[in-house]
Amino acid sequence: MKIGILAVQGDYEAHAAMLERLGAATALVRTPADLDGCAGLILPGGESTTQLQFLEEEGLAERIRKFAAEGGAIFGTCAGAILLARAVKNPAQDSLGLLDATLLRNAYGRQIASDIVKGACRWKNGPLEMVFIRAPIIEEVGPEVEIAAEYGGKPVLVQQGRILAATFHPELTTDPTIHEHFLSLAASPDGVVTAAATQR
Repeated sequence: MKIGILAVQGDYEAHAAMLERLGAATALVRTPADLDGCAGLILPGGESTTQLQFLEEEGLAERIRKFAAEGGAIFGTCAGAILLARAVKNPAQDSLGLLDATLLRNAYGRQIASDIVKGACRWKNGPLEMVFIRAPIIEEVGPEVEIAAEYGGKPVLVQQGRILAATFHPELTTDPTIHEHFLSLAASPDGVVTAAATQR
């Protein structure tokens, strides 16, 4: 199985290292053709407006929407989560609109203070390490969105079908839980992965 990683900004190399450690092949995605043959796509951190401009200029925005419509799995972290959202506020910006959620870009002046915390996750026995770096806030989610982890009373890890979003950076830890779940999601024929299937 091959997973594409948008290679524009953010620590896409850390995502690649985590996936390769788990036995998955990776492809750095900078053009629509780079997504060919991929079962999943990771949208890493960075600056969401810059990333969105790149996606639109290179024809990747429409390619990613088509990829999702055809059943491809997509995982957005931090800025990648902003790109996936149905609505983005504070300030408002366009997005891919693939996840039924509203995100706040700059909720507390310069976004959530950067921090490293541990918390409960539905996909893991024991605490999950979460690295927040100027993280956005998931303000609200639609009825089909599953909340897998929370921090400070807000969702920080959510899933809707084959779309997965985290406001933190799992690639900056040694814990493979979230990437393992994403690989299971990409490999699932119906896009359904139970907590028991990936719980460690």
